[in-house]
Amino acid sequence: MSATSASAPLLINLHSHLEGRVRPGTAAQIARELGMPDAGRDWAAALQLDGPADLTTYLVKVVATFPFFSRLDLLERITREAVEDAAADGEDHLELRFGPASHASTLAELDAVIAAMCAGIEAGMADTGISAGVVVAALRSDPSEVNEAVARAAARAAGTGVVGFDLAGDELLFPDLDRYRDAFAIARSAGLGITCHAAEAASGRAAQQAVELLGATRIGHGARIAEEPDLIRWFVERDIAIEVCPTSNVYTGAVTSMDAHPAARFARAGARVVLGDDNPRQTESLLSNEVAVLRNDLEFDDAMIAALARHSVDAAFVADGVRQSWRSRLESGS
Repeated sequence: MSATSASAPLLINLHSHLEGRVRPGTAAQIARELGMPDAGRDWAAALQLDGPADLTTYLVKVVATFPFFSRLDLLERITREAVEDAAADGEDHLELRFGPASHASTLAELDAVIAAMCAGIEAGMADTGISAGVVVAALRSDPSEVNEAVARAAARAAGTGVVGFDLAGDELLFPDLDRYRDAFAIARSAGLGITCHAAEAASGRAAQQAVELLGATRIGHGARIAEEPDLIRWFVERDIAIEVCPTSNVYTGAVTSMDAHPAARFARAGARVVLGDDNPRQTESLLSNEVAVLRNDLEFDDAMIAALARHSVDAAFVADGVRQSWRSRLESGS
């Protein structure tokens, strides 16, 4: 999981999950500290996939990390380490998303859980010099009152590290986006950027609904948008960014093979393609390697990689001053 020479003008990671970035060494240490009965297991093997599988198998590996977030200091530590690992990968910016309701025992603890993650983000930025932000995720499987409480907690933390709001979870079991409208309205009213996992397992129309019902300006994964050519044009016309995570999409079965991944189709159609590494501990593929995948497996040329960097600058949930500094870097070629 090291940086590769196949670089981009800027490495901006716009789709990465905290739960998918736990270091195996940290997992082993925390497991011993918590007295977990399986503390001595091979944590690299426990967290990583051997190869492509399906979404259920993939999520089992992700959920295996949940005990490590049982204390606020551990949550802060894992967040800080995630930023450090992104910096070591050569990334300029990391948007780190997580579902706080999974790590809070009561709704009253949501603020403290989010604050711990923001503290980890701040410490990681101070240690590395890169920029980073938190994208809080509501969960499809949670009741509306929980997701609305998560949205209110995210809104209260706007400006202290939280930059965006997301919806994650099983699309096939919980396809109805209308039930999340109030939560997203709360997040939008606080000025948070809006993204949404959609069209990863459900049809491409699910991504269109995420834009129309929830106000999403970015779509997480969106692989099945490509199954309907007219729909690609709909996203192009509205400048909606599509967060592609090629290796992860193969590992979850969202696409049948890397050759079938639609990232290049999106880009050639004029869509605003941006990049993420999703759960790099499970796939052993950090963002720098995802750029290499675009180049080597999906035939992105220099112009397409440059366009990806520009689109990432435009789509990132950052302050205007940060965005302008990135634009200046791109213009100067430095």
